[in-house]
Amino acid sequence: MNLGLNIDHIATLREARKINDPDPLEAVFIAKNVGVDQITIHLREDRRHIHDSDVERIIQSSFLPINVECACDDGIVEFLCKQKPYKITLVPEKREEITTEGGLDINHSNLKNIIHEFQKNQIKAVVFIDPDKSITLASKELGVDGVEFHTGKYANLDLMLHSNLSRTKNTILAYDFDRKDLENKLKESLQEINDCASLATGLSLGVFAGHGLNYRNVGAIAKIHSISELNIGQSIIARSIFVGLQKAIEDMIKLIK
Repeated sequence: MNLGLNIDHIATLREARKINDPDPLEAVFIAKNVGVDQITIHLREDRRHIHDSDVERIIQSSFLPINVECACDDGIVEFLCKQKPYKITLVPEKREEITTEGGLDINHSNLKNIIHEFQKNQIKAVVFIDPDKSITLASKELGVDGVEFHTGKYANLDLMLHSNLSRTKNTILAYDFDRKDLENKLKESLQEINDCASLATGLSLGVFAGHGLNYRNVGAIAKIHSISELNIGQSIIARSIFVGLQKAIEDMIKLIK
C-alpha cells in the first residue's frame, strides 16, 4: 500500500505569519528520502494554504508524483491543465469549512467535461467520494481513472470512541452515542469502505482512501487489500512538531506497510 503525504498544513503554518517559512517544497525532498510514494496538495479556491506558486514549484521540482486536490472550479481546472500534475482528485469545497466535509456530488453538471479535460492533458482524474456503492458505480460511468473514498466518518467515530474528543469543545455532536453504539457504527463504517473498495477494484478503478486517518485508526484501513493508496496529512504533520518530519513519516509507513 502506498502513502501519499499531504503537505497542506506546512503551508498553513507558513500562512499563520504570512512569510516564506516553512516552505512546503522542503518537505517533498524529506518525503522522497524516507519512502513516501506521492505528494498531495489541495489548491483551494481561497488559497488559504497552498498557493499557485507552490503548485508550480512543487510539480517542477518533485521527483515524486504529485496529486492535486481541487474543486470543480473553471479557473483552477484551467490552471492545473497547464501545470500537468500526475493526478488530480476532484473534491467538494465550501469556503467556510475547516476541512473537506463529505464526498463529491457526482451529479455536478460539468463534472464529466472536467474529467475529460484532465485526461486530454494526460492527467489521471480521480473523484473523492463517500463509500457508497451507488456512487462508486456512478463514478465508473463518468470515466474516471480512480476513486478516493472519504474515511472521515470512520475516523470521527474512532476518535469519539478511542480518544478524549467527546470531552473537549471539538466534540462531534452528530456522533454523541454510547460506547456500544459507537463500536457498532465504527464496524459498519469500516465494512462500507471495505465493500466499496472491493466493488471499485472489480470495476478496474484505482482505489484510494483518505481523510482523518491517524496513527491509531490507520491499521484497519491498511488491511483492506483493495485499497492501493492512502493520503494522509494532518496527523503526520502534527506529530512532526514533536518528533520531526522524517520520524513521523517513518512511523506511519511502518503502520501501513
